[in-house]
Amino acid sequence: MLENNAARFALKTELLLRIDKLGLQQSLFPTSDELIDQLIQQLEGISPIPQPLQPNYLPSLLGNWQLVYASSGTIVTRQIASIPDFLGVIKIKRVWQTLASDSNTRKISASNSAQLELPILGEWQLQANGHWKWGTDTDEKTATVSFNSFSIQGTKPFALSNWSFPELKIPVLEFLQKEALWITSYLDQEIRVGRGATNNLFVFRRDVTPST
Repeated sequence: MLENNAARFALKTELLLRIDKLGLQQSLFPTSDELIDQLIQQLEGISPIPQPLQPNYLPSLLGNWQLVYASSGTIVTRQIASIPDFLGVIKIKRVWQTLASDSNTRKISASNSAQLELPILGEWQLQANGHWKWGTDTDEKTATVSFNSFSIQGTKPFALSNWSFPELKIPVLEFLQKEALWITSYLDQEIRVGRGATNNLFVFRRDVTPST
């Protein structure tokens, strides 16, 4: 146990240093770093909470999480990366996720948010709302994720700091909602690793500031 704790501390320290060195504008775009991915894989092998969807461990999973690394980018950043010279046009302010218990069901409500800064248009926030669900026969680290609404809001439109647009929410009809597998492959009190259906790696860091 002590050896695993020491190994986790060393791996996490190196991982977070390397992610910080990349910088937010690079770490969230499709620029997979082989060494970072190797460090993540080593951490996954010694996760202190191997079954994060067990009821006893859900408090460690819930809350606000800042996305700090995405090996193949995110849905938003992959779209932005397709724009020529996007780094000089669009700035990612932050990307975060809020997980909350959904009553007494085997579900977690999930809110994925991104804050962008656009030339002339100012700051805007995009959000996708949905839930995770899993059955009693799963490995208690794999869930299916689906989204039932999306929203967009000008939080500082046209660089006006004391003014914002009302949120525009767009529901997704039930028959159009698609499910995707999501694996929480590493979890402790500070960081969380998720794997998407195509094995994309996502590293989240516990966010102590409230989401907006």
